[in-house]
Formats: sequence, C-alpha cells, structure tokens
Amino acid sequence: MENPTITQAAPVTHDTFVIERTYPASPNRVFATFADPAKKRRWFADTDQANSEQHQMDFRVGGKERTERRMGKDTPFPGAALVNDTIYHDIVPDTRIVFGYTMTLADHRMSASLATVEFVPDGKSTKLIFTDQGAYFENSDGPQRRQHGWSVILDKIASELSR
Repeated sequence: MENPTITQAAPVTHDTFVIERTYPASPNRVFATFADPAKKRRWFADTDQANSEQHQMDFRVGGKERTERRMGKDTPFPGAALVNDTIYHDIVPDTRIVFGYTMTLADHRMSASLATVEFVPDGKSTKLIFTDQGAYFENSDGPQRRQHGWSVILDKIASELSR
C-alpha cells in the first residue's frame, strides 16, 4: 500500500491585537448591541464593502452565529462569498462575551480566532475592550487587515447606540 502524498502547508501566522472604544452608554446598552440580532446585524453584518445575504444568530453559550456576505465591486474579490462562522463560549451579561470564529472567503478558510469583548463601566460611559487572538492561514487577510476591519466595524456601534 502506497503512502498518500502529504502537501506541506505554509506556516500559520499567529497574532493578538486589542482594540479599545468608549461609548456614551451604559454597559447594558452596549452589551445589547452584541446580544440583539437586529442591532448586531446593522453594525456587524451590513457593511460598506459587502452586501449581507444571511445573518443567523443564537446568542447563548454554545450558540452559533453565521454571517454570509457578497463582496462589493470595489473590493479585491468582487462577488466572492465572505462567511463568518461563530460559536459563543462564554457570556456574562453586561460584562463579557467570548467567542470563536472562522473567516472563509470564496470557499478558502482564511483564519480561526478567539475573541473576548469586555464591557467596563466608565462613569456614564462604557469602555469596550476587544481582544482577538488569531491564527491566519495561507492566502488570508492577515492580522493587520483584520485589526483594521474590526476597528471599522466597532466604530459602527456608536451609530447603533444613537438610534
């Protein structure tokens, strides 16, 4: 019996980044932007660069979230499917959310990450601390672009809070 050929994959790039934002709202209100499917879809799933085709969310420990987008014409991959699959590992209302997620572009798994979102009271505001620990595979967006993407997305929470 012949041994199957094993193809050597490129090394995985590991990276951790932290993004902090302060929102003029209580931890309860900021937490709700992550917990309420309609609110989260507005700031997370619907973006300027991709049209959301699907957003399903089961916000509970062990619950899953799936967002499918179609990349816009002004992106490097026009028309390609971008899929985010999430599983929630820990939820402490108004305090923290821990979730694992994978990103897939045009059927190519780009990365797997563990993210922690902390909601810290700061007077009449809330300090949000977002920590992302990622493993980026060959032909991925990489940690710098991922950090930029999350930064842009987290900025959209302010608009959601002003609704």
